Amino acid sequence: MEMLRRSSVFAAEVMEVFDRSPTDKELVSQAKALCRDYINSRLNRTGIGWSKQDNMLSASGGTLGEVSSVLLWLGDELEYLRPNIYRNVARQLNITVASESVVSDAFLAVAAEIFSTGVTWGKVVSLYAVAGALAVDCVRHGYPAMVHTIVDCMGEFVRKSLVSWLKRRGGWVDITKCVVNTDPSFRSHWLVSAACTCGHYLKAVVFYLLRDK
Repeated sequence: MEMLRRSSVFAAEVMEVFDRSPTDKELVSQAKALCRDYINSRLNRTGIGWSKQDNMLSASGGTLGEVSSVLLWLGDELEYLRPNIYRNVARQLNITVASESVVSDAFLAVAAEIFSTGVTWGKVVSLYAVAGALAVDCVRHGYPAMVHTIVDCMGEFVRKSLVSWLKRRGGWVDITKCVVNTDPSFRSHWLVSAACTCGHYLKAVVFYLLRDK
C-alpha cells in the first residue's frame, strides 16, 4: 500500500539514535515507526497488506529492526494466548471505522484504560496488538487511510503517557531484554504476564462501552 511505504523513510530517520539517550521526539518517532511495522505485519498476515516485506523494520536489521522483531514476536505470543480478544476489535468496541474521530477516541480511551494502573512491556505489546487488529478492521472495511490515524494516535499516547517510562528504561531497546533472558522460567513468566495483560484489555473494552457518550 502506497500510504505504508513511508515506513522505510521513517525508519531511516530513527535507526541511529540508540548509542545515546533518546530524546522525547525520537521516542515518539520510533513508536510510530514500530506501529507502522506492526500494522504492516498484521495486514500482510491477513493477506490484505503491503507486499514489500523487505522494507519492513523487522527485516531491515539494525537496532530498531531488532526491537520491531521482538515486539512482533511478543505480539504473536499474546495473540496466540487469546486469539478472539485481538480480532474484530472495532466490533468489540461497537464503533464505526468510517469516522476518524471515532477511531481516534476509541483507541486513546482503550489505551488510557489499559495503562491506568501502570506501565509494563506486556501492556505496551497489548496496545500494539490492539493497533494492529484495529488497522486490519479499518482496511477490511475500506478505510485504509485510518492506518495513519492509528499510527498518529500511538505517537500521541506515547508522547503523553509513556515517554518518561521509556526514558527511564533507556528507550525502546529495553524490550529486547524480554527475549535474551536465559532463565528457563522466563517463558512461563511472560505467559502469565501476557494473560494478565489480556485482562487489562478486556477491562478497557468494557470501560469504553460503558462510558458516557
